[in-house]
Amino acid sequence: MAVERGRAVLIALERMEEGERLLLELELLLTNLDVDVVERVIQRRDSPDPAFFLGSGKARDLKRICDVVDAGLIVSDRPLTPRQMANLKTESGRYVWDRPLIIMKIFEERARTSEAKLQVELARCRYELPHLRGLGHQMSRLGGGIGTRGPGETEFERHRRKLERRIRDITRKLVQVKKRRKSQRKRRSRSDILTVAMVGYTNSGKSTLLRRLSGDGSIYVADALFATLDTLVRSISMSDGRTILLTDTVGFIRELPPTLIAAFRTTLEEAAAADFLLVVLDGSDPDALETLRVVRDTLKDIEAIEIPRAVLLNKADLIDRSTLNGLLTRIRSEGEDVEAISASKWDVKEITPVLEKLVFRTGL
Repeated sequence: MAVERGRAVLIALERMEEGERLLLELELLLTNLDVDVVERVIQRRDSPDPAFFLGSGKARDLKRICDVVDAGLIVSDRPLTPRQMANLKTESGRYVWDRPLIIMKIFEERARTSEAKLQVELARCRYELPHLRGLGHQMSRLGGGIGTRGPGETEFERHRRKLERRIRDITRKLVQVKKRRKSQRKRRSRSDILTVAMVGYTNSGKSTLLRRLSGDGSIYVADALFATLDTLVRSISMSDGRTILLTDTVGFIRELPPTLIAAFRTTLEEAAAADFLLVVLDGSDPDALETLRVVRDTLKDIEAIEIPRAVLLNKADLIDRSTLNGLLTRIRSEGEDVEAISASKWDVKEITPVLEKLVFRTGL
C-alpha cells in the first residue's frame, strides 16, 4: 500500500451547485491537513453503489488513476459505509478517507483542552465502531465452515470491547463536565448578567471578535478551519456600564458528521442555554447566505433556533460598499436583524456600539 498521503484523488457523485461548493470546501479541509487534491473522479449516478460507492468499473479504475497522478490517498465527499471503504482500499491499494473522517482528523489536530480532546476521541470511537464491525464480519467469513469462528473474530471482539469501554468512560467524564457547566450557568443566571453566545460557520471570525472585545491576547486566533474547538467565556463591558458574558463556541460546517454533533453536544449547550445568539457571518464569503442557512439548520439540530438572535456580518473591510449593502439587504429580507463590522480592523469603541444595538434592541 502507498504510504504517501500528501496527494489525493477526490471521488464524488455528481451533484448540482451545492455539490461543487461541498467539493471546494472538502479540498480546503484537506489543505488544512497538508493534502493536495491532484485529481477528481466524479460519476453520474442516482445513488451510491452499495459495494464501491462509485460503480464497480470506475472503482476498479482508481488504482490506475492513482498510479498516474502519484496519489496515495482516495477521499470521498460523502460518508462511506464500512463495506465501501474496505472494498475501495482492496481495489486501489490506497488509504481511503471520507468527509466525516477528514473533519475528525482536523478536530484531533486542533483540540487543546482536555475536554475538547475527550469530545474528539468520543466522536472517533463512535465513527470507528461500525467500521470495526464491518471488518469483523469480513474476517469471520474467512473461517469457512458452518458454525466455526473466523480467525479474526477474537481480535475483532477484543477491539470492539475496547472501543465500547472507552466510549462509556468518556461519556461518564463528559457527563461530569456537563454538570459543571450547568452549575456555572446557574451561577451566571443568579447574577442577572446577560449571556450572549457567538455561533457561526468555522473561520467566520468569532475568536478574533472575542479577543478584540475582551482584550485577552491569549485567545488563539488563526486563519484556518476549526482553529479553536474550546468554549471560551469572557466578561465584556458595554458603553453604558452594563456587562455581558460573551461565549465563543465551536464553528459549524456543512454536513457536520452526526458523531461530532453528538460529541460536542456539551459545548453546543452553551449556545442552547444562552439568552441571546450572535450569528457571526463572514461577509467576504461568496456563499455567505448559504452558510447562514447552514447555521440556522445547526441551531435547529441543537434546539436553539427559538433563542433571540441577530447576525453580525464580519470582515466588512474585505468587500466593497455596494456588495456589502446588497448582502445586508438580502439578510434582512430573510427576517434577520443584522449589522456589519470588521473584528480585525475596528477597535473596541467601534465594535461595542454595534454589539449593543443588536443585543439590546430586542428588549433583553
